Amino acid sequence: MLALYRLSIRLRSKIFSLLISGAFANFGSKTVLMYPLRLNGEERIAIGDSVFIGPGSWLQTLPDAENKSVAISIGKGSSCAGACVISAVRSVVLEDNVLLARNIYISDHIHKYTQLDKPVLAQGMDKVEPVLIKRGAWLGQNVVVCPGVTIGVGSVVGANSVVVKSIPDHCVAAGAPARVLKTIVSSIDQGAG
Repeated sequence: MLALYRLSIRLRSKIFSLLISGAFANFGSKTVLMYPLRLNGEERIAIGDSVFIGPGSWLQTLPDAENKSVAISIGKGSSCAGACVISAVRSVVLEDNVLLARNIYISDHIHKYTQLDKPVLAQGMDKVEPVLIKRGAWLGQNVVVCPGVTIGVGSVVGANSVVVKSIPDHCVAAGAPARVLKTIVSSIDQGAG
């Protein structure tokens, strides 16, 4: 019975992905987006081959004057466990094989909040700066990535971290705000000593 349930979930997800794939700027082969999924501005989202986006996620692009170029790019082999938000005005790039745990929030902008006579929601966007998460990086559960941040190749960001400054390649970072805790050393290099 459990095998039949799993098969039905996979089949439903593949059919859903097939039905919505034409709405994107690019939609790779063997890519699966699990329902329920919230989408806005999918014509400015490019997704590579063999990508997995788990249920409850929200991918959104926001208007950028007359700019119609891709604002969210998710590289091949990347995986998002679910309940993740990726929001972009101009540029959020996940390179190949990026791993996102649950409840990740990544954005290339913040809301304006300085007009005291207006609700924050009505003030528009501010601090629009590109976000780049390089190949092979891993973000733990509940990580927030702020505008202007680059997370390096193969770096790991610990659960519940808020990344406000860039993280170099092959590092472990954690905290709020996140800071580098150590450099990752190859297990081959460790055995050579």
